Amino acid sequence: MVTVDLAERTDHELLNLHKDGDAEAFGELFRRHKDRMWAVALRTSRDPEIAADAVQDGFINAFRRADSFRGDAAVTTWLHRIVVNACLDRLRRIKPTADIADHDPVEQRDYHRSVEVRLDVREALEQLPEGQKMALVLVDMHGLSVAEAAQILEVAEGTVKSRCARGRAAMAQLLEPA
Repeated sequence: MVTVDLAERTDHELLNLHKDGDAEAFGELFRRHKDRMWAVALRTSRDPEIAADAVQDGFINAFRRADSFRGDAAVTTWLHRIVVNACLDRLRRIKPTADIADHDPVEQRDYHRSVEVRLDVREALEQLPEGQKMALVLVDMHGLSVAEAAQILEVAEGTVKSRCARGRAAMAQLLEPA
């Protein structure tokens, strides 16, 4: 019996092997993508504990629901969507009244700060509406295409583009020197 090293398999092949009962295939997918999913979860939640739990939830959901993968997107795009949704679910449990839908950009606040004190990107990002923040994290920080981000966030590509544009404009204002 000839065995092929799982590391040589594509993500699609590994997922199909997992669906067919291969006990090791999903572990290889996890090893390949856990760091990237951790980065997405951490940027989404801004909390290492929530991120760790969301990554775990996401991979467990992917393991159990592998049959839901239709194959019309990259496996990584599918995993991103699952992990982002796991993060948002955890955040909703913490702040059940928080609105994570997209809404107007934050109002420019009158900050009387000294010239030495500036908002860094992380602080500015946290002030954005959730929809804008997620679009910017996926497109600008993780380098996903607008189409991939749209699939992950389950919105139209135009929505991702407009969220990114509004988010960038709000970030530019927030990052202006005082």
